[in-house]
Formats: sequence, structure tokens, C-alpha cells
Amino acid sequence: MGREYEPTIGQWYEDLENDETFQVLKVDEDREIVEIQHLDGDTEELDVDGWAELDLELTEEPEGWSGSKAEKDEKDDEDEDEDWDEDEDDDEDDDDLDDEDDDGHEEY
Repeated sequence: MGREYEPTIGQWYEDLENDETFQVLKVDEDREIVEIQHLDGDTEELDVDGWAELDLELTEEPEGWSGSKAEKDEKDDEDEDEDWDEDEDDDEDDDDLDDEDDDGHEEY
């Protein structure tokens, strides 16, 4: 058996028994569940007893990793925030146009 590691969100582990690498996405202490994502993108939930039985070693993020589901969700949230900010800027530009008549001259 390898060393027993606490599941840490974002940490990569190698399951030595099954020769698989995965990342921890979420730890739900109330439900005693650890959600992991394998290299192929599949996610899996393990109970804490199942986690404790794994023969694990810490490892680095694999080369060419395109990002976990959690990282992609976080990036999508950031993109939505940026889009919202851009929409606000567009509205300010529209306000400037309201002060001009059809010929492009300012109204007094």
C-alpha cells in the first residue's frame, strides 16, 4: 500500500494499483464524497472508505492537460462576467449618441 493522502481539490494523484492518474475536483465532507476526474474527462465519485483503500502517490499535472471540468466551469463564469462588463461599456457609448441629432451635430 502507498501512503494515505487526504483528498485535496486540484491535486493530481496516481492510483498505483490501477495505473490511472486523476485530479480531485470536489470534496463534500457532509456527504463524505470525493469527486475525481480522470485523464479521459470522466468524473467519478468515491466515498471516503473507497478513497482510503486507494494506493496513491502525488503526481504533477500531466503534459498537454486541457483543464478539468471545474477549471472550465470557472473559466466560463469569468468569461460571462467579462461579457457583462463589455455590455455595460457598449451602453455608455450609446448614451453619447443620444446627444447628437441625425446629422451628427450636438443638440443644444
